[in-house]
Amino acid sequence: MGYYERSLEKWEELKGREDFYLLAIESSCDETAVSVLKGREVKSSVISSQIEIHKRFGGVVPEIASRNHILAIDNLVGEALKEAGITEKEIEVVAVTYGAGLLGALLVGVAYAKALSYALDVPLMAIDHIKGHVFANFIEYPDMRFPFFCLLASGGHTELLEVNGYTDMKVVGATTDDAAGEAFDKVARVLGLPYPGGPQIEAHAKEGQNVIPMPRPFKGEKHFNFSYSGIKTAVINYVHNAESRGEAINTHDVACSFQEAATDMLVDNAVRAAREKGYKTIALAGGVGANTALREKLTRRAKKYGIDVYLPSKKLCTDNASMIGMAAYYAIKEGVKPADLDLDADPNL
Repeated sequence: MGYYERSLEKWEELKGREDFYLLAIESSCDETAVSVLKGREVKSSVISSQIEIHKRFGGVVPEIASRNHILAIDNLVGEALKEAGITEKEIEVVAVTYGAGLLGALLVGVAYAKALSYALDVPLMAIDHIKGHVFANFIEYPDMRFPFFCLLASGGHTELLEVNGYTDMKVVGATTDDAAGEAFDKVARVLGLPYPGGPQIEAHAKEGQNVIPMPRPFKGEKHFNFSYSGIKTAVINYVHNAESRGEAINTHDVACSFQEAATDMLVDNAVRAAREKGYKTIALAGGVGANTALREKLTRRAKKYGIDVYLPSKKLCTDNASMIGMAAYYAIKEGVKPADLDLDADPNL
């Protein structure tokens, strides 16, 4: 009997259990992360961030990110096992992000996970990074149940989802151009703020005022799609026009005005869609979900219509392996079969 046949037998046994040990790996961008879960309980979570490395370049350099994943991943697995208080022989399933993300970065995690699952002779679960963000909510809200509505906003994705399970998610709205997080980073660069742009925009916005007119794309439209290229371009034009006139630019006001417009669109569409679809719960997911203004605005607006909001802690909004482990747990429970050793990274998943 070959490896995959054995992994299928073990996977069948895991489906009927609640407390198996699962090791998860996340390496889709510039954070190498490893987590150990026992069922739905996170036993350890370790992350090696590359922010300081990429800050000098103003953004993530894919090749450099891949090399640093290679340097970090083996030590992180050891740290995660030690923190969880178990040995690698106790791991019963390995989960890994196989897309979406940077190809080279994903390949490091996928290759390591395949080797580890083969060496331990345990099933390998291939996990969608975006679904991982959605399932981060279950870590802090153990009583959370399907179905629910989700606002997903990250550096590469901006979507509104009807979530009925790991294998049953329906997109009801999405960005037609830039993702929300991408727009935050680009505006930060225009303002001369360091990487990563999201936290910098938020920090500067706290000291500014919403006094610069910004477009509201699709306002009044019946669909739930987003567009961030116009808001980004409005900032670029404002800065260039001010510079050409020799005027000083108040970066705090620009950051505040941009943030208000960017978060307004997210909140308006999410609450309107949830109401029209009949949902009483909105879960927030993705790196932009760490933005304080967005969290407060969404909670306030949803409460007005009797809608509850799930807000995972800020550290669970950004990339981590615990969310990948939680998604893998639900994937197993819903009958998603393990991957074979021919698994490949899919940057455009």
